[in-house]
Amino acid sequence: MYRQGRSKLKVGVLFRLEEGTSRLRPFLFEVFINSRFTLSASMMTRAACAAVRYPSKFRLSLSTKEYNQIRNMSLSAIRQTSSAAAAIAKPAFSAVQPVTNFAEKIANRPDFDNSNKPIQVTKSPDPSWSYGDGVRTGETPAINKVHKEIDPYSSDRSVSQNYRLLISGIAPRPVGFISTISKDGKTKNLAPFSYFQMVDHDPPMFMVSFSSRHGRIKDTYQNMKDTKECVINTVSENMIEAVNASSIDAPYGISEWDITGLTEGETTTVKAPRVKESVLSIEGKVVDMKEFEGHKPGMSGSAIFLVEATRLWVHEDAANEDFSHIELDKLRPIAQLGGMSYGRVTSTFELPRTRWVDEQPKSELLTKLESRRSNE
Repeated sequence: MYRQGRSKLKVGVLFRLEEGTSRLRPFLFEVFINSRFTLSASMMTRAACAAVRYPSKFRLSLSTKEYNQIRNMSLSAIRQTSSAAAAIAKPAFSAVQPVTNFAEKIANRPDFDNSNKPIQVTKSPDPSWSYGDGVRTGETPAINKVHKEIDPYSSDRSVSQNYRLLISGIAPRPVGFISTISKDGKTKNLAPFSYFQMVDHDPPMFMVSFSSRHGRIKDTYQNMKDTKECVINTVSENMIEAVNASSIDAPYGISEWDITGLTEGETTTVKAPRVKESVLSIEGKVVDMKEFEGHKPGMSGSAIFLVEATRLWVHEDAANEDFSHIELDKLRPIAQLGGMSYGRVTSTFELPRTRWVDEQPKSELLTKLESRRSNE
């Protein structure tokens, strides 16, 4: 175990024998850190060597045969195999890809339109659509589309591949900007999560989920588990840079509130503060939670929290008279997409919910379906 200031580092190396040989190959190199700092390759290698040489101080997932082979390896051999394993394993763990020269990348893009012009309301994509028409606006008919079947648990598929595919395919996702406080009341935390959604309105219920590496549980996750409370804040266009900044890997003890410059607001039923810049803030109590283990040992764990609202806070100038509706032009919500991308709402369209009793007499197809059902 290595210590750096108040930080604690745990390193685990999981080995397996190559089939048909006596060669030992590391196939999982895992670093656990309970606070935020960057490790050099040499530090990881030294820690891996220490894990093998001093097993009483480390938790190793090894069979007796594998452990005895490791004990007989030279330190140089351990360094070589551990470094190689780390290099191979690193891309699989890197869900968020490193960004270089971002300023150059965006230099020629148009400026963000901050004019707050009214959000346009258009017709629906296919106003003349009729029952049974399917999709008429695509370039290639669905029957001619080629699909790739993917086993998310395949041995040659990494967790990061699943992550990047799913966040780019399940989009847009609302961003829940969550405020929590530690069990001892000394540390406030603020972080955005897009694994978030409203569940019901009566009672007002919300869900937020977390994906964490073993030994690296997110502060928000831990705080909600300990205190059973939080504040969920909405994210608007004018605050997205501040919200994104709260995700920085700041050293232990530095507050996201100071980093973002956002304003703490009073709360009534929970101890954590709300974000006053948010159009809507929701004080909530955790009523249930479920923790899961990843299918690949040592890779990840997750948890889902079910939160019941205990207070709602709304900007007075953003809602109608009886506070039953928030104006979209005032909310200006931001949604998360794939990769580093976010989306905004610039236009909308409306579609009414239909009733069979009204639609069936007007539709030849619905009439045929009704007749067929009656004759069965």
